[in-house]
Amino acid sequence: MNNELLKINIMGREFQINCPEQEREEIQLAAVYLDNKIQEIKAEGKVVDSDRIAIIAALKITHELLSLRHGSGFDIEEFKRRIVALKKKVDEAITLKEN
Repeated sequence: MNNELLKINIMGREFQINCPEQEREEIQLAAVYLDNKIQEIKAEGKVVDSDRIAIIAALKITHELLSLRHGSGFDIEEFKRRIVALKKKVDEAITLKEN
């Protein structure tokens, strides 16, 4: 397994993480998904502290995961649409970064 350095942006901050090459795209998608959740919480305006925003985003994502594991409310077509939308955003971000 060959690890490579991957740069991701969350909450306007750049993070460098080591990840296997074959997991690179999924980790980028996860970072975009997390950042989108964070932006949703920020937009609500109820929470201001960055640490609290990150924790609430993590809780929401964990809740989604646990709901999926228990089979409640899983819509495969919605899931596919979200993946496509996230992939598009990652591709756009990479293109902007390269230019």
